Amino acid sequence: MSINSALMAGVSGLTSNAAAMAAISQNISNVNTVGYKRVQAEFSTLVNNQQQGVNYSAGGVMASTRNFISQLGQLQRTTNSTDLAIDGQGFFVTTEKAEGLDAGDARLFTRAGAFRVDDLGYLRNTAGLYLQGWPVDDDGNVALDPSDLNRLRSINVASVGGAAEATTRAQINANLKSSQAISAEAAAASTVPAGAGAYDPAANSMAQYDAVAGTGVKPDFAISLPVSDSKGGQRTLTLNLLKSAVPNQWYAEIVATPASDVVSGAPLADGQVKTGIIAFTQDGRLDTAAMAALGADALFADVADATLTFGASDAAAPGAGAVNWATDLGIDDQTVTLDLAAAAGGLTQYDSDSIVQAVITNGTPFGSLIGVEIDEQGFVTANFDNGVSRRIAQVALATFPSTDSLTSISGNAFRVSRDSGTYNLKAAGTGGAGLIAASQLEASTVDLSTEFTGLITTQRAYSASSKIITTADEMLAELINIKR
Repeated sequence: MSINSALMAGVSGLTSNAAAMAAISQNISNVNTVGYKRVQAEFSTLVNNQQQGVNYSAGGVMASTRNFISQLGQLQRTTNSTDLAIDGQGFFVTTEKAEGLDAGDARLFTRAGAFRVDDLGYLRNTAGLYLQGWPVDDDGNVALDPSDLNRLRSINVASVGGAAEATTRAQINANLKSSQAISAEAAAASTVPAGAGAYDPAANSMAQYDAVAGTGVKPDFAISLPVSDSKGGQRTLTLNLLKSAVPNQWYAEIVATPASDVVSGAPLADGQVKTGIIAFTQDGRLDTAAMAALGADALFADVADATLTFGASDAAAPGAGAVNWATDLGIDDQTVTLDLAAAAGGLTQYDSDSIVQAVITNGTPFGSLIGVEIDEQGFVTANFDNGVSRRIAQVALATFPSTDSLTSISGNAFRVSRDSGTYNLKAAGTGGAGLIAASQLEASTVDLSTEFTGLITTQRAYSASSKIITTADEMLAELINIKR
């Protein structure tokens, strides 16, 4: 009968408003939870089948919970470089374990980006979920796949270890004094036949110079070039220079210091790497045309291609004029390009004191990890105390056709549901996934003023539903008392 239906309608009102109170309580308790998405109870009517001429029968109300997962929270600045937020619709891909993943392990999606480096070096958020990304290969490339979760790996910054970079380029800014007195050895070398004690890069060289033993020829000037090898070890090359009796020309030898660092093929000896003549114009600049004309006698016939090539330590014995790193060093082959004619200076010959203004080389010695940075494209970069930066991985983001239909789970994360559609993996900044903001966190989308207002209205609605039940109960009591 209709009184009974009123009782049931009151009960449905109590149940639905209790569900609304639970949703509000969930929101308020997570007002400070990073990346939390508010939920809301939405009501819909229940109507019983009505027949003409029959008294009305109340159906009641039903509450269903709606997730506002697609609603974006405000980004807030932090001081931790591994705190991450997403300025867009993407989600971080995470797993519940860091290692030994297979196709059957669950992948969870979250916006809670408070990641920290754990004791094993993995990036893990406060819910214990491990951040996934595509690894970067040795060439700095990333193999992206929009649908294969198995290509992702837990990002580990501790596995990088140290880093070193071999020197590939050296720029020399130095001046050689044009009025440098010509030594007896250089003067003797200019006569035909050569005089006694004449400079000779093979028989009486600057590389052989030893003041105590009285051997070799003392350079007029020397320039040291620091070089980092493939292991980050520090090697030294020295450019020895001797003023020639020919105007605007200098004898030059590039030697390894100590000489034992290299193994040279004849006619090179005593640590020599390269020998020849450097020529200058009458206005003191490097004379590229004259050096090209000298050909094999020039230190570098083509100044634009002034390269020194070192074979690996385990390479075969060097041929004529070739150089290998010493066997006991155990290092890789290396090519160093010398910039002798830099626009800002280079090697010059002016009538001023011989002086080195600057020697600029790339390459670095071994360095230890000092920090991690993540850019807006999601590249995780390890920084070392020797100035080297190396990319480790790229953070993967996932998007869904129906974001609000994802299934919520504990840890402020979500699973794929039937209604959400399948995931699409994307790099940050592509396909609407959004950019990654480092040192920022997404705030909860809960608005306390809205929730407290909802508390009041829900409480009143619950009280009103209870009044329906008490009123219907009184009416039934009156009906029962008719029999008296």
